[in-house]
Amino acid sequence: SNRLTMVGSDGLPNDPMPHPRLWGAFPRVLGHYSRDVGLFPLPEAVHKMTGLSAARFGLAERGLVREGFHADLVLFDPATVIDRATFAAPVQTAAGIEAVWVNGVLSYRHGQPTGDRAGRWLPRNGDLRASFAASTPAPQEP
Repeated sequence: SNRLTMVGSDGLPNDPMPHPRLWGAFPRVLGHYSRDVGLFPLPEAVHKMTGLSAARFGLAERGLVREGFHADLVLFDPATVIDRATFAAPVQTAAGIEAVWVNGVLSYRHGQPTGDRAGRWLPRNGDLRASFAASTPAPQEP
């Protein structure tokens, strides 16, 4: 896969019959494309949906597990994570997601929201091209 390709979803959360990837884009990449098909290793899959996206969109102190950064974390089982959403039943939680922390606050556990909502609007930070270039490794020679 291309080193600059990010993983994301542009689904409409208020749609009663959304595209199944609204609920399953990220678990599908982790379970199907990374684990089952072997398109790219798990660390690269995670980077494409976290650090690479944060760098591309200039989201300061996001996308990496690093001291001083915001703790946006997902605890998942690499052996079982997979999307379960289908076109017939698109609003389905993924298997293998144990917990989610947003800004360090436990927001999802045991298949259910905790009720604690710590999300907030994230403004872009500075020049996006410079931010992306500085955080993206140079291509390796074959």
